[in-house]
Amino acid sequence: MNNLSSPSTQQPFPHPAYSRHVLQPAYDDAQRYLFEPMLAAHEAHALMLAECGIISVENAKAICAAVAGIRAGGADAVAYQPGVEDLFFRIESLIIEQTGPDFGGNLQLARSRNDLGQALSRMAIREQILAVSADLLALRAAVGDLAQRHLHTLMPGYTHTQPAQPVTFAHYLAGVLTFLTKDQQRFAGAYANVNESPLGAAAFTGTGFAIDRQRVAELLGFERVIASTHHSIGAGDHLTDTAFAVQSLAVGLSRVTKDLLFFATQESGALHIDDSFIQISSIMPQKRNPVVLEHLRARLSRALGYAQTVAVQCHSIPYGDTQDIEDEILPPMMAGLAAIQECIQLYTAVFETLTLNEEHLARRAGDGFTTATELADALVREAGLPFRSAHSIVARMVRGSVEALERESGAESMSLEMLRAAAQEVLGLPVDFSAEQLARALDPRSFVEARNGLGGVASSSTGALLGELTAAQAVDVTAVEQKRQQLNEAERVRSAAVRSM
Repeated sequence: MNNLSSPSTQQPFPHPAYSRHVLQPAYDDAQRYLFEPMLAAHEAHALMLAECGIISVENAKAICAAVAGIRAGGADAVAYQPGVEDLFFRIESLIIEQTGPDFGGNLQLARSRNDLGQALSRMAIREQILAVSADLLALRAAVGDLAQRHLHTLMPGYTHTQPAQPVTFAHYLAGVLTFLTKDQQRFAGAYANVNESPLGAAAFTGTGFAIDRQRVAELLGFERVIASTHHSIGAGDHLTDTAFAVQSLAVGLSRVTKDLLFFATQESGALHIDDSFIQISSIMPQKRNPVVLEHLRARLSRALGYAQTVAVQCHSIPYGDTQDIEDEILPPMMAGLAAIQECIQLYTAVFETLTLNEEHLARRAGDGFTTATELADALVREAGLPFRSAHSIVARMVRGSVEALERESGAESMSLEMLRAAAQEVLGLPVDFSAEQLARALDPRSFVEARNGLGGVASSSTGALLGELTAAQAVDVTAVEQKRQQLNEAERVRSAAVRSM
């Protein structure tokens, strides 16, 4: 006896809750992101089927004419209707209405919603990656321009949040440009993985029709075809590659944000955020709140969270057709790309308007005995001491300057007499070193210019690195332009093929 109870009446599909929380939001996302990709894919598929002799030219012409009419009406004309499962079925029904079932009913020959849906999301994501990539190039240009203006701007460099050694602002920005360049390559790699065609995989085993998968890929601007029909449907690595690129950039920019927030404090007094980004206090008239950096910090966290959602959603799911990496993955993926793009655009404007308190920074560059390393190095180079002995001498000098530190800010309190006394304690004999040598070793500018090796802080070394980074940016500009041209050319070829029918 069956003890399972059942409702007296069956609820027809879709249940109102399912429609409200699943179908309509997914439909709205498809309207926003997949409308044009879907129409382009319909054109390419119809053209290919006709070229392969699977359907007649008249059939393909009728489908393409119907697609053109739907495109002219715009996405808003195909709003969600209860009972229609998704945008694909809505548009297919319109095509069948306009062409008749004999022609419109052939649109899905040798194709499934599986390979079509995977292709459409890839087409939407690649557009967003290209947009992010173009904006990232603009950010790199802004940072590079600012760095060139500050090749000689001294400032304290920090390790463990404490003054460590003198640097230049350009040296710091060259580091920022380096990781931005690497992140540009991460987005380029993600784009290459995304821009592969799954079309022709059908449900996931391919099709018995003799189709031309490469032709469809070319008509839609895909760089290559995914040979494995199983991976065409089950792939998630293109999603995680994109998410990881977003994460890497968000993490890097968040660390810069933390630095700039410190530099913008009155205690640091290092830089000036432009007034166009400053908000005042409702009660404290003296306040200049650099809120743009706080908004950036929050939005970078948002981008990081969306990207992490993508990665987690791809985790521990079946390797095949599943909603986790279809309709459900599009909102966090597109939101993550949109959030990081907002941050890039904001940061570009911040760097374009940022100014430094150069005189103050130059004074601070030598505070906290930041040139002590150069004094130890000079004792090695110019007095012939072993480095460990030189290190010990300078360390004793620093410790002996505690009383002086109460009156002065650092290295200027170190005298030749202190050097000789420390050398006597460490070595048991005097050291041959002059007051001029000591002054030069303790000078922040001399410290900086002495470090002129590859990637060093010297203006010549930093300038050379900036030149290399600028050259790399020019290559990346060309690469992004070529990707855009490839998509435009595919659209041109497809449109011409439709017209030629």
